[in-house]
Amino acid sequence: MGPADWNGLSRQQAIQEMLHCCGSRRWAEAMADRRPHGAIEDLLSTADSIWLGLQDEDWLEAFHCHPRIGESNSAYASERALKLSTQEQSEAQRASEDERLALAAGNLDYEGFYGFRFIVCASGRSASEILANLRSRLNRERRIELMEAAEQQRQITQLRIKRWLER
Repeated sequence: MGPADWNGLSRQQAIQEMLHCCGSRRWAEAMADRRPHGAIEDLLSTADSIWLGLQDEDWLEAFHCHPRIGESNSAYASERALKLSTQEQSEAQRASEDERLALAAGNLDYEGFYGFRFIVCASGRSASEILANLRSRLNRERRIELMEAAEQQRQITQLRIKRWLER
């Protein structure tokens, strides 16, 4: 599917397609409402522009749709989004038992401290790299971490849009 195909979908269908890329409903609605998009670059630029203009609660909604690092399930994500997440975490899926336990504990510590899910663009990163990243981001000021998580989500969304267009 290219931008032209997506431009031709109904608003509701276009929103559903975007929700596989990012779980923020407001983002997906804005993407659909800003059609038509020309080149892929235009679509990616619009995605960034909308994402950066959203409110914290929109970002948190998107974060909530991700499975925790090391897990493959979230009650709030579509089946296609979960499949994408599994692909993105493929390197981390090779974690040792100790790394899996450390990631599970780190996820809980992070969520307990910040009140939202740990988000990292996991593509190509090993479990040990992700665990080091998680630990380095723990205990920072909440606003700084929220901004970092939003940046990680932006990167994930860009990758997912590109994959979506390739299918």
